[in-house]
Amino acid sequence: MNKPLSATTYPAQQIATKVPEITMYFWITKVLTTGMGEVFSDYLVNHINPIIAVALGGIGLVASLALQFAVRRFVAWIYWLVVVMVSIFGTMDADVMHVVLGIPYLVSTLFFAVALTVIFVTWHKTEKTLSIHSIYTRKREVYYWCTVLGTFALGTAAGDMTAYTMHLGYFSSGVLFAILLAIPALGYWLFGLNEIFAFWFAYIMTRPVGASFSDWISVPHGRGGLGLGTGPVSLCLTIIILVLVGYLTVTHRDVKNEATVS
Repeated sequence: MNKPLSATTYPAQQIATKVPEITMYFWITKVLTTGMGEVFSDYLVNHINPIIAVALGGIGLVASLALQFAVRRFVAWIYWLVVVMVSIFGTMDADVMHVVLGIPYLVSTLFFAVALTVIFVTWHKTEKTLSIHSIYTRKREVYYWCTVLGTFALGTAAGDMTAYTMHLGYFSSGVLFAILLAIPALGYWLFGLNEIFAFWFAYIMTRPVGASFSDWISVPHGRGGLGLGTGPVSLCLTIIILVLVGYLTVTHRDVKNEATVS
């Protein structure tokens, strides 16, 4: 059962929320960051040494996570910086398994699905909840970001699997995952689907939706895309994300009024 936190229940530094309110702004920004991370990762590995690109992605992720764990409450630009870096590094992680190690997309998709399941099971077993509204301790925050990284890696592998292994191409893959993304939303709004399940299912689907459509826009015509290029698409998405996060920082539309725990 949900109940409000109070100053007598937990230390003050544990009460402050570390995640944004789940609004339409959240979902729009999430999809944009997945698309930006996908194409910017491709841009980096194709324009500089791939090993250096992966190293930079890893360093950026660690540095952004250090910022996130250093603050005591939700800060929009820091939170979304971490999401962007997770998106970039998650893409690289999935690509390394296929391109460098030669692991088929189906196998990597199953691997990341199992890994994510293990994270979910462990999180729930130790904390008794998977609700993001309960991210008020350092331990739960660690579980949260491990889960986020897992969802990005799984979504990347699944999107590549449908585009390449299943020969759907980028656009059709994007449409497929957009339909799958709509299922938990409609289930929650119309049929009372469990809120936590609906959230994480939709969260996983946002990755292949954003990645598939951004790939479709950026890749050459010969690969079934519009051919706008990974550089220009990365820049455009980055500008849109900066504007949106700036708006949220000023308006606080994504900040909870009251912290709760599930």
